[in-house]
Amino acid sequence: MANKITNLFNIQYPIIQAGMVWNSGWRLASAASNSKILGLIGAGSMYPEVLREHIQKCKQATINPFGVNVPMLYPNIQEVMDIIVEEDVKIVFTSAGNPKTWTTWLQERDITVVHVVSSVKFALKAQEAGVDAIVAEGFEAGGHNGRDETTTLSLIPMVKEQIKVPLIAAGGIATGRGMLAAMVLGADGVQIGSRFVASEESSAHKAFKQAVIDAKEGDTQLTLKELAPVRLIKNKFYQQVQELYKNGPTVAELKNLLGRARAKKGMFEGDLENGELEIGQISGLIHDIQPVHQIVKNIIHEFEIAKKEVSNF
Repeated sequence: MANKITNLFNIQYPIIQAGMVWNSGWRLASAASNSKILGLIGAGSMYPEVLREHIQKCKQATINPFGVNVPMLYPNIQEVMDIIVEEDVKIVFTSAGNPKTWTTWLQERDITVVHVVSSVKFALKAQEAGVDAIVAEGFEAGGHNGRDETTTLSLIPMVKEQIKVPLIAAGGIATGRGMLAAMVLGADGVQIGSRFVASEESSAHKAFKQAVIDAKEGDTQLTLKELAPVRLIKNKFYQQVQELYKNGPTVAELKNLLGRARAKKGMFEGDLENGELEIGQISGLIHDIQPVHQIVKNIIHEFEIAKKEVSNF
């Protein structure tokens, strides 16, 4: 299945396992890379030295390419980037910041750089910054999201029309049919998050994994747009947010309710009432917890079947 994305990352299938906070440790990333897709370690929930440990363990667990996802709002960003260089990581996905800040610096150190965007405007800025590829993520996605609420179905062809660098689709993709649809719309590959949350190798708490596979249509909602838009499962904390909205809260009041470590509490520690439970709308199609290699096998098998079906139209 060779194309621009497989060639760029030296992988067999044009699939990227998203670098999600509290879910994407070295076990998930190495299992993904061993399944011939690109695994990503999620640096956003790791102190610098914890990230170093995960990189080292990932290198021991796979001989295949893997990368690190780095939210650029990270307070120790220089230390994180230095560790990535010191540990000889060759692929970095950046997000939540200006791609001009780090792209050239990383590329000068022989690192492939991909930037995550949620709009055509930011895709063009990423291309101008010189990134090697772009992830365009629709608002169906879990976790932090775009303010414009542009769906993947609309976003991918609009971005494709404007850019020349390889394009990776994200948001609402968890199956082979979803992968094929995204590529028909113009994507060269896909980034998948929610499906890999519900994997055996994900570092998410087992209670959160169960909540994901129990989720149905309408069980997630984008909220907290005044801070940073985030898609959550509707739990006790989510309802508290909605109650606060009834009174027209200030940003300070929203921040006070959010507090600290809500995502860790929910996804990593398994507090399903008081934690942030970040997952995508596609959770309604996720019904079981499987090892990563089986998830990838199922996606590719369904992709090939769907491609044959489409060719008969």
